[in-house]
Amino acid sequence: MPFTAVTLATTDWSFGVGFCRISVMLYWLFVLEGVSILLIISVDRFLIIVQRQDKLTPHRAKILIAASWILSLCVSLPSVVSWRTAAIGAQVPQCILGYSESLADRGYTVLLAVAVFFVPFGVMSYSYLCILNTVRRNALRIHNHTSEGSVAISHVSKLGLTGLQRPQVNVDMSFKTRAFTTILILFIGFSVCWLPHTVVSLLAVFSKRFYLSPAFYPISIGALWLSYLKAVFNPVIYCWRIRKFREACLEFMPKTCHLCPKIPGRSRRRIRPSNIYVC
Repeated sequence: MPFTAVTLATTDWSFGVGFCRISVMLYWLFVLEGVSILLIISVDRFLIIVQRQDKLTPHRAKILIAASWILSLCVSLPSVVSWRTAAIGAQVPQCILGYSESLADRGYTVLLAVAVFFVPFGVMSYSYLCILNTVRRNALRIHNHTSEGSVAISHVSKLGLTGLQRPQVNVDMSFKTRAFTTILILFIGFSVCWLPHTVVSLLAVFSKRFYLSPAFYPISIGALWLSYLKAVFNPVIYCWRIRKFREACLEFMPKTCHLCPKIPGRSRRRIRPSNIYVC
């Protein structure tokens, strides 16, 4: 991001071709890792909410994170080792994935598009739809159960059997609505931030006319910065919408950074990775 900002200010990539390749590799490495973590969270939420299986222990979480870093490195490494996908064109004074007639370059670009957008989009679409459907069914079941309980209590009151009355369960339906909204915001944010960048990357490699057109530079810059926005979008949404995420962040912050008084006993409580992102 800092190098892209300098390029925008000077309208020229002044860091050399070698560093351009390294920059592209690092960009895709961090992007792939971020998407991998989002996929892990989505599948974990699917298993817990839909399948009722909480299998993400701290040990498994560490293994998954390490595996995601290794896989992301393997996918992003070819951009700096072999394939010449990084280009600094005369019409485009930036380090980008430029037009190429090489089958290897085009295949690698398609691989990046599939790994970064299409596979995550499909997996998260299925997971979130199942989660939303499960939450909706549970909300309806709780609502019907509460209605039946109210009728039974009313009937007992009419008979004068006040000793047999049970307190009515107060169901917080706003929690269900909040879960719907949080999941929808995350999914929309991912789609909006990455769909333009994916389309522009594919067009840049497969369409020479689009790559050399005057409109390509502003379009590619807009799509690139939109993809950068995704890096800060999820943490902001998690912190804004999810209380347990805020609590987990406070656990790892230095004591001098805590603005709120510490709650007794929190330092001894274990934070489970599967509960940090609960909606």
